[in-house]
Formats: sequence, structure tokens, C-alpha cells
Amino acid sequence: MEVITFNELRRIKDSLPSGSTQRIAEELNISVDTVRNYFGASHYKEGEPTGLHIEKGPDGGLVTLDDTTILECAKRIIESNNA
Repeated sequence: MEVITFNELRRIKDSLPSGSTQRIAEELNISVDTVRNYFGASHYKEGEPTGLHIEKGPDGGLVTLDDTTILECAKRIIESNNA
């Protein structure tokens, strides 16, 4: 479990190179919409809920992530892209 601000979660998503949402989905064997939901979208008709809990507040509010697997994968992609 991890707690970050919503704006930080969006900054991570916005830092991902093109095609990363699909790459994460394929690597983790989940739907693309589930990855999008993790970063704040609401495609629940197609994707699954992701254990993302938002508490309103400064800097977009606090986000509690029950599972950080998608976040860790995204950070790894950003890091390898910047290397």
C-alpha cells in the first residue's frame, strides 16, 4: 500500500512514453482500461476497479493505492526511458 498525491500520480502517468499503458497491460496481463483506471480514469464498464482511493485535499488530494504493481511498472518504464 502506498499513499501519494493525485497530482503526483498524474505526473507519473503523463511522464510515460507513448504506448506505455498498453505495455503495462500486456506485461501484467490486465486490460488497458484497468491501467487507465489506476491513473484516475473511470472506465469501469470495460476495466476493473484498481484499489485506488482518493481523499480530496491540496495537490489533488491523497491517493491510497492498495496494490503498487502498476505504479512500480510505470516507474520502471520511465526510468528505463530516461537512461
